[in-house]
Amino acid sequence: MGIIVQKFGGSSVADVEKIKRVADRIAATRGRGQQVVVVVSAMGDTTDELLGLARRVSDSPARRELDMLLSVGERITMALLSMALNARDIPAVSFTGSQSGIMTTDSHNDARIVEVRPFRVQDELARERVVIVAGYQGVSYRREVTTLGRGGSDTTAVALAAALDAEACEIYSDVDGVYSADPRVIPEARRLSELSYEEMQELAESGAKVLHAQAVEFAKEKGIALYCRATAGGEGETVIRRGRPTRAGGAVGVASEQGLVQLGTRSGGMEALRELLAYLEEREVSGKELQFRSQGEASSGQASVVLSRENIHDLASIVAPLESRAGGVTRREGVGAVSAIGSGINASFANLRKALDAAAAVEAAVLGISTSSFRISVLVEEKHLPELTRRFHAALVEKD
Repeated sequence: MGIIVQKFGGSSVADVEKIKRVADRIAATRGRGQQVVVVVSAMGDTTDELLGLARRVSDSPARRELDMLLSVGERITMALLSMALNARDIPAVSFTGSQSGIMTTDSHNDARIVEVRPFRVQDELARERVVIVAGYQGVSYRREVTTLGRGGSDTTAVALAAALDAEACEIYSDVDGVYSADPRVIPEARRLSELSYEEMQELAESGAKVLHAQAVEFAKEKGIALYCRATAGGEGETVIRRGRPTRAGGAVGVASEQGLVQLGTRSGGMEALRELLAYLEEREVSGKELQFRSQGEASSGQASVVLSRENIHDLASIVAPLESRAGGVTRREGVGAVSAIGSGINASFANLRKALDAAAAVEAAVLGISTSSFRISVLVEEKHLPELTRRFHAALVEKD
């Protein structure tokens, strides 16, 4: 029997009735003669609720203790789903990330998977059990519980699929695939039947919530095809894999991201930038974008670093020492980004000009621009995100 890895997101397991429906779906897969490994997220808004509890206790909760707390959410789901399957006479067993052999770096709140040792998973599959794994978490070489950042259950699923040489990795959520934009913002958005790894990774990095960026990176490295489907069923899906035919120069989708923070050096040039980066690295804070404007000398010029608040739960305590230093840093919050993604999107300046025209049309001050061979991103105040996303989609996607 081949192995299928299925991942179910928080909306798919938001309450007991939904967990029972997921159990029925797993039972049907099992009935087709497949061995099944299931990765689950926390139920609904459990992670946000746990974060709320932490903030009631401390304004700046310790990262290690946050991981101990937040990892509980997925453990609740895994146990309930295992119970639901056993109640249907489907033998099942639940494992935490560490019990599953998910080995990570020692960085709390946004660790990266470095190795998977799935011996216990393989043993239980050999006993003809369905294995339920708590996503989003692992264990470091120091035997510390770690979490992988928001959306990390996707990465857990892909990593297990690679380690188990699975036939497929199926990602289930409340939507039937990946769309050219968030359908709640852009009703005209269309489902994309196929995407390349590069396109999907750029969409994920830019704020699309269907898949975690590290999961796509892992899938690309291991050559694993990903199938994004709706938990409720239906024939629609998006397949992410290598070798997808691409149309150079076009945009396949638009994504937006809010909750960004822009830190800037007031003076000091390259040396000030080095100090800022060393300080952030020491506190395990990763950046999304870096800009540096030189004034001709190493000691002059200004820099800015864009951070995402998504996995930073103690921003105030991190930034305060920077602001009190000689020279200090500037801090701009309430910032977001809109991105257009597509193979060869920057083959000419035409698409970048359209993006800037869209920003001008909504009277949005452009706080930063970044590009790659697959992406154009414009940094603006958060209040402009919905309208600018609509204009990006109309100018760069719907035109096709």
